[in-house]
Amino acid sequence: MELREFAERVVFGTTLEDKLFRPETFTDTRPGSAWESPVAPGRPEVLRFKAPGSATTTDSFPGLHRLDHGSERGKVLHFFANHELLATELMALVLLRFPDAPPAFRRGILRTLQDEQDHVRLYLERMKACGVVFGELPVSGYFWRSVAPMRSPMDYVSGLSLTFEQANLDFSKTFGRAFAEAGDADTAALLDRIHRDEIAHVAHGLKWFRRWKEPDETDWNAFQRVLRTPLSPRRARGDDFNAEGRRSAGLEDDFIRRLEAFSRSKGRTPDVFLFNPLAEGHIGLGPAFNPGRHALRLAEDLALLPQYLGSDDDVVLVPATPSAEFLARLRRHGLPVAECVPLAEIGSLAGRKLGSLRPWAWSPDSIARLAPLALQVTGGSGLPDPGTTAARAALFGKDWSAVLLRELQAELETIAPPGRLSPAWSIGTVAREPAAVWEAVDRIRATGHHRIVVKRSLGLAGGNAIRLWEPAPLPAQRVWVEESFRHGGSVVVEPWLERLCDFSAQFDRADGTLRLRGYTGLTTDRRGQFLANTAEPAAGRRPPAAVLAAFRGRDPRWIHRIFERIQSALQTAFEAAGHHGPAGVDAFVHEGPDGPCLRPLVELNPRLTMGRVLLELTRFVAPGHTSRLRLLNPSQLRALGHPDFVSLMAAWETLSPPQREGRPVPRLTRGIVPLNDPATAMACLAVLEVGEDALRPI
Repeated sequence: MELREFAERVVFGTTLEDKLFRPETFTDTRPGSAWESPVAPGRPEVLRFKAPGSATTTDSFPGLHRLDHGSERGKVLHFFANHELLATELMALVLLRFPDAPPAFRRGILRTLQDEQDHVRLYLERMKACGVVFGELPVSGYFWRSVAPMRSPMDYVSGLSLTFEQANLDFSKTFGRAFAEAGDADTAALLDRIHRDEIAHVAHGLKWFRRWKEPDETDWNAFQRVLRTPLSPRRARGDDFNAEGRRSAGLEDDFIRRLEAFSRSKGRTPDVFLFNPLAEGHIGLGPAFNPGRHALRLAEDLALLPQYLGSDDDVVLVPATPSAEFLARLRRHGLPVAECVPLAEIGSLAGRKLGSLRPWAWSPDSIARLAPLALQVTGGSGLPDPGTTAARAALFGKDWSAVLLRELQAELETIAPPGRLSPAWSIGTVAREPAAVWEAVDRIRATGHHRIVVKRSLGLAGGNAIRLWEPAPLPAQRVWVEESFRHGGSVVVEPWLERLCDFSAQFDRADGTLRLRGYTGLTTDRRGQFLANTAEPAAGRRPPAAVLAAFRGRDPRWIHRIFERIQSALQTAFEAAGHHGPAGVDAFVHEGPDGPCLRPLVELNPRLTMGRVLLELTRFVAPGHTSRLRLLNPSQLRALGHPDFVSLMAAWETLSPPQREGRPVPRLTRGIVPLNDPATAMACLAVLEVGEDALRPI
């Protein structure tokens, strides 16, 4: 039978018999002229493609966790059978579209097509055993719509062989294990055969891909270049990455590492994240703000942190793209890896629809950075209302938090047990000129509290406060106070309270409603600089155990009611200021004259915080396990006896390698995972510590 006649029957036939027809012999003497791609292949009525975007709960993919039910196994097989049938039709279309392709290529396509026909037959047998009939569920035509418009054989090998068939190296392996665990050994054996066949199919496509690409181009660069929308390398892998299968197909290690690390949305409109931790400086000083080298380096080191707030479908803007090795390691530990776009290449996002713009904080620097993307956000500009700029900026001030706490104090005292709330006199006093600072200091010391802290309302952590321990202020302290008012700022003066534990409450205002997301423990150094946040198993429902232990013998529910009242006050304030999105409230427990006291509002952070990052990271931690987000600096590195962060992480990963457990998605149960690349970190390395490693003292 002529190859062209056979291919026409497979593409245009309207029965399964046509699709699976296989003559004993073939000739290819009359390949004919090139066909244009049909809109859709011929199919039986029950196997015609559903309309794009018409999926319902009845035809959703059942996934790995329901394979103990025969009907659900049949659903999975139904999906796979349609994919194999699509591959059969697309390979027949290649024979019609490219009659002048090399004969060896066409013979290889025929052999691969026959494998796909065998796969369809085998899936039909297994479906029947599960009580599912081919066609009783809707079928997708996504593969066809993505590959059929091919304009050259190179489009075929990149789009089908190196994308969809390469992804099946992951899916066949993953589902083979899952069917075996569900007790279906026959289907597991079938998927093992398909996995071996797919290795050969990918190898066939790779051979011709390398023959047709530019000679001086790497496989990876050529693959990215030739793939046509809507395809991207993200479609060439599943979640459970099978590096060994790819090596068996002949793919190079560099290609494999880059593919494992690659991220881009598979269809969902991505959110765009930006890490701008110097926001308070830009808000307080505007164009006069000139951050030091250390602050800039720290911001650069931690630029990747926002990716843990989203998913693989999102975009994070970074100074430079992290290495493929590091991103692949994150993925192996089950963490999300967003699409990393260098800030210098933000123009590459032009024309793409975006879900939202999500900076660390809305401030002059983030607005300037993200404004070029504003018109690409679906449903609005994505930027805050310029008319609310002053009101939103005020929320960042420590003076604003002190005023709010003073307004709430009387009501909060009715909620807390007697003597368990910080007394009203200890709430910070707002001063707007130097003389007012020294008057406030004298008033506090008149109560018998000699130690005092003075905080600038706006400023970066570490340099925004001084401690007055001496009977009289030192000359440098007087200069610091004078400097604090140079740009019209204010300071907060308050007694130094002996803290027992620090913590934070994380909120989020979405759809107009402010909600409590959870609590995290907070560890700082002697200067008040951040060291770590800790999330306990019940972080979403109750304050940390150390907070509850401080008030042992008391009903702990009053603490939660305190924060519910603060939440209500913040809801009103955020509505008035036009603030949307995340916010964190820092709080602590301190020693009072008659026992521990709660200071429920030290300062408000109307932005993302490390505590919020940690709460989002708990999505990837197994239930019942404590986790900690910790920042390490070079001085800590030296104290631990290591010359660099790479050496430290190598030692830690040897002593406590990350471990994951659970089905269907394994989650971390212990270990230490670096959250930014140790190889490039200079000022700071963020690590996620899980389980036993999160409980060790810092």
